[in-house]
Amino acid sequence: MKKILQYLFEHKTLSRETAKEVLVNLGKGVYNEHEIAAFMTIFLMRSITIKELQGFRDALLELCVKVDLGNHSTIDIVGTGGDGKNTFNISTLSCFIVAGAGKKVTKHGNYGATSVSGSSNVMEQLGYKFKNNNDRLKLELDTAGICFLHAPLFHPALKQVAQIRKNLGVRNIFNMLGPLVNPVEPTCQLVGVYNLEMARIYNYFYQQTGNNFTIINSLDGYDEISLTSDVKVISNEGEKIMTPEELGKRMVSAVDIHGGNSVEDAAEIFRKIIGGNGSWAQNAVVLANAAMALYATKEYVEYEDAYQAAVESLESGKAKSVLDKLVSMQ
Repeated sequence: MKKILQYLFEHKTLSRETAKEVLVNLGKGVYNEHEIAAFMTIFLMRSITIKELQGFRDALLELCVKVDLGNHSTIDIVGTGGDGKNTFNISTLSCFIVAGAGKKVTKHGNYGATSVSGSSNVMEQLGYKFKNNNDRLKLELDTAGICFLHAPLFHPALKQVAQIRKNLGVRNIFNMLGPLVNPVEPTCQLVGVYNLEMARIYNYFYQQTGNNFTIINSLDGYDEISLTSDVKVISNEGEKIMTPEELGKRMVSAVDIHGGNSVEDAAEIFRKIIGGNGSWAQNAVVLANAAMALYATKEYVEYEDAYQAAVESLESGKAKSVLDKLVSMQ
């Protein structure tokens, strides 16, 4: 690692092959925590390159626990985290609305590293039991329309960095890698990022995959559609700016989408919204993200059609039914 660090300190970048080799060694416990922390810090000080990102992803997918859930066309809705905004679990709620609208969801998530409650925190609080048993996950997907993949169970390599990430408490390359290493490798993804530079990198990356993708960045720094500002939307078909009114019928304020001060708070907010008792601002934000995910599947001609499908899923109770069914299977 000393040679790699010295090389990087000289403002050089890694080839795809070297990046893969470094992360494979990291996953195998070759490096100590100080070397890993130094390595992570470098990518806080400069942008990651596409080749480095590809190499890191290659390593994590090679080392991960494999999953085969059949021939389903699935979607994942995920934010990189690291925006420091501490919103409620918008992406995870959106997943249940999307599943309620009939689209299969394979949600990949983890405990919060830079927020009070990550997707794994809230799912655990709601009664979901983490697992990497292929048959059980396939049954959940077939029966409830959704399954949850807790990243540490599928990426043992990440155990080497978990405590370091927690101690650092700032966004890092593993925030960026998270959305790219869903072991199911879903055919469609809605990815939220916290700045336009990261959106650009993801765009270059996803263009090479052939999958449907949509990248979103609220221009005031949220890694999701926050409805607090205009949103940059990047997909297979190009780029555009959309307003809160276009996306969610209204603009909201930051205080309206705060996620609380504890995991218990986050779970309570989650239950209220999915149960149909969310505030108009909370509902608007969740529906906008779910609608964009449904629209990303290319199964809706217009965004408005996807939005109405999301509204119907939440207001009819279908989204809550998905959650109830999933939890009852634990």
